[in-house]
Parts: sequence; C-alpha cells; structure tokens
Amino acid sequence: MNIVIIGGGFAGLNLAKELLDQKDIQVTLVDKNNYNFFPPLIYQVATAFLEPSSISYPFRKFFAGKKNLQFRLGELKTVVPAENKIILNNGELSYDYLVFATGAETSYFGMDNVQKNAIPMKTLNDAIEMRNTILKNLEKAAICKDIRKRRKLLTIVVAGGGPTGVEVSGMFAEMKKNIFQKEYPELGTAASNIYLIDGGPALLAPMSKESQEDTHKALTELGVVIQLNTQVTDYVDDTVFLSNGETIQTKNLIWAAGVSAKIFDGIPTESYGRGKRMATDAYNKVNGTENIYAIGDTCIQLTDAAFPGGHPQVAQVAIQQGLNLAENFKLIGKNKPFIPFKYNDKGSMAIIGKNKAVVDLPSPKMHFKGFFAWAIWLFIHLISLITYRNRIKTFFNWMIAYFAKDQSLRMIIRPDSSKKKSNNEPAC
Repeated sequence: MNIVIIGGGFAGLNLAKELLDQKDIQVTLVDKNNYNFFPPLIYQVATAFLEPSSISYPFRKFFAGKKNLQFRLGELKTVVPAENKIILNNGELSYDYLVFATGAETSYFGMDNVQKNAIPMKTLNDAIEMRNTILKNLEKAAICKDIRKRRKLLTIVVAGGGPTGVEVSGMFAEMKKNIFQKEYPELGTAASNIYLIDGGPALLAPMSKESQEDTHKALTELGVVIQLNTQVTDYVDDTVFLSNGETIQTKNLIWAAGVSAKIFDGIPTESYGRGKRMATDAYNKVNGTENIYAIGDTCIQLTDAAFPGGHPQVAQVAIQQGLNLAENFKLIGKNKPFIPFKYNDKGSMAIIGKNKAVVDLPSPKMHFKGFFAWAIWLFIHLISLITYRNRIKTFFNWMIAYFAKDQSLRMIIRPDSSKKKSNNEPAC
C-alpha cells in the first residue's frame, strides 16, 4: 500500500510517525519545506527570543534509516484522481491513498493593501521577516530626528486577539519595558504604543470568560492598548484604518487575524466546505472522492456530535486526526472496519508575559492563571517539540531570557533577494 502525505505539520508528521516500520505500507511525505517547525512558538522566533533551529528540524534527518518512509521536497500543483497521481513542481508521484495535511494559510479577508503591506505570522519565513522588519525599524528610529516619523517606526499594531495576537503583544510589551530603553538609548523617552485590535467583544474568544478577563487585565497592565469590536479595514501609506473611523500611524502592522485553507486543482469544488476546508466523513475521507483523505486545519468534519460546526483549527485536532487515520490505515490489511474520529478536547492556553498565562481545562472544568498557568504552558510546549535537541535548546534559551530578561539573538540576517530563482524547476 502506497500512501502519499502532502504536508509535514502536526497532522502529517504524526500520521507518518505512526506508520513507521509497517511492512506493507510505503509512505512518501511531501512538503514545500525540508523541515518541520512548531507553529505555537513562531512568535518567539519573530521577537528574537528563540532561534529558528530551536523550533524546527529537517525531515530527512528525522526519518533517516526508516525503510518504509521517504521524503520529497516539492509543492503540489495538481491532483489527478482518475490516475491516482499528483503533479508536483518538480515531478509526479503515484498513490494508493492520498492524504492532505496542508494546514491553513493567512487570510486577509480580501484586503489587498493589508496583504501587500502587513507582516504575517504563519510560517518560519514570516517570523524571520518580522524579526528583520522590527529590528530595522528600531535602527531607523534610533537615528530619525523627525518625531512623527520616529513614532511611526516604533508603534506596533497587532491585528487579531487570538493566542498568537495576545502572545506577540505581550512579548513586545515586555521588550519595550526591559530591552528597548536599555539597548537603544538614542530613543530616550520617545513616544510609542502597542495596539491589539480584535473584531470580537473579547480577547481569546474560544476560551473561558475568566481567561478573557485575566488576559485583558494583564495586557493592559503591561501597557498594551486594546481595542475590541474593531476591525482593520485598510492599510495605506503607513496608516491603519479601523472600522470605528480611527486611524493609527505605524510602519508595523502585524497580521494575526485569520486563516484559510487552500484550494487544490483536481479536487472537486463540491468537496470543499466553509473556509475552503475539505469536507470529510467521520473517517476523514474527502467527500466525493474514493481514496483521498484530509486531516488537520485543511479539513472540516461535521460528523462529530460534540462539534456540529466542525472542529477548531488547533494543534490537538490535527495530532489526533493524524493518529486516528494511521490506525485506520493499519486496519486495511486486517480487513477490519475503520474507527470514526472523535476529538478529545484537552483544553486551551495562552501565554501573556513573564509569569503570566491562562489555562482552561474542560474536564474537570478548571481555570488557572499567573505563574502556575505560565509553568503549565512552558511544560506543554516544551514536551511538544519534535526532538530532544529542540527541547534542550529551547529550554536553555528560555532560562536565559527568564533570568536576564533578554536574549542575544537580535541579528538582522536577510538573503539577497536579487538572486531568487523560480521554484518551478525540473527535477534534474
């Protein structure tokens, strides 16, 4: 049995890992990057508190010596279901079963100017670009004599009050307090603000009211200006336009406001549901197909009675769907029926700053905040990293940051864009 997995995130990697050493199953993992990375800690790379290698690891090194698993660097272009094959930017692959685990991409809700000028927060490349942009603007502000231009360079607007928006806002607030004044004496008492904008009535909408209120209070105490029931409507000439009629002058609009799945050539239009997510049955088989499956953020499954509107697009859903589908693939050789997917909600959490976090547990229903919640957040994220190497490096960096209130990773490193080549290249 030949299984091709598109995407090596939480869902795809856990599916592949569970199928290792299965004698009758050959797995090919396809990804446009040659590494796996840990999205929940992207913002710490973006704010220079972790280096990229702390949260990433090469696929080929991870799968070295695994006889039934191969890695293919490539980007999916077309699916040909009638021939059981896919066309990549650098060749073709045949399959018996095809699994989409492609996650989601940043959604700008049709706002072209925002897409063109804002700083996204979805990939490792985004994080490095954000780090470079913020650091370059700090350097420009340090030598800028015009007060208004300097304020634009220093002001940060974060769009989106989910975990990513909350965490990056808190991180910048602590950097402003503990680092910027010390390392940039040229700025003196230059005026700047950190704004957190969200279209809903509360931050961390999926979490408990206690978590929402605790987060709002903690961020406000850190100096973050929070505007709720407000949406970003445009971003032109360094001006953020808000739905309440206000504007904010800034060079730094960080976009953490929404995600959308991807549409792939060859998958029937009727197979897609809300948010471009592939609609699947209880076993994650894509509706309208025979041997194509989708797991994680790229799919929407309406068969789980506890989640009639579909599962949340979070890591635990992706991980559990990957593990469940792996077990079902193993059952094929045993001629046993598939097991329907049921999501086990293990809770949700968000970090706000040093010794500040919120945690909600569903069963029994409990809420934690402060240092204990912060310690839980650190532990869960640490053990979730892919290898011991990642865990040790991350723990080491966190300890330095905790005691020194700082890190030494603020280097502006950028490639020469003039030498970029197209990725639509032949295989050889």
